Amino acid sequence: MHGLPRITVEVPVLNIGSRPTDYEALGTYVNGLRREQGLHMTLLHIGILPEFVQDIADWTKGRTSTDLATRRTADWLRGLPILAGFSGTAERLISLAGGNVSGLEVQVPDRVHDYQVFLVQALHGLLEELQVDNVDDFILSSPALGFRYPRWVPHVAVGRPKTRSGGSWEIRPLTVDFGPSQIRNGRLLPDADST
Repeated sequence: MHGLPRITVEVPVLNIGSRPTDYEALGTYVNGLRREQGLHMTLLHIGILPEFVQDIADWTKGRTSTDLATRRTADWLRGLPILAGFSGTAERLISLAGGNVSGLEVQVPDRVHDYQVFLVQALHGLLEELQVDNVDDFILSSPALGFRYPRWVPHVAVGRPKTRSGGSWEIRPLTVDFGPSQIRNGRLLPDADST
């Protein structure tokens, strides 16, 4: 299943800085700088859908089938409200994933934090509907969800740090423009009547 695409709620990066060289200059701090096209900020990670719904079926000891969980999760994702585009500011790079990833930490408007909190609360509601008890424990232990940190840090992963020492690096402030929220790989979700 690891070849299957991950499902996330994210906002695409439209632009970083005021000119192309602003983003390229991050190569001073980062190895393997990712292409600017395709960069995004993840608001909620669902993971590989068959793995997520299997986690639910296992947790509920079969009370909720994978078919039902797949159908409800796909419908839930499609029904989420869209967060309008916004701009933020990045003033430092941070080390993520145990030092394997370098990310732009982005200061975002309050409404973005509010939307991310809404997503987590909505996920709670979905899981309760699917008969998951101890929802917080499930979220923290589900391998598919992969929740590692209790607090969401808005960031855009841009490459690998030059050193694995962790920490953060101050950079020249950059404006980061984001488009409206979207479901990554949403086109691959099963149709409502196909499950």
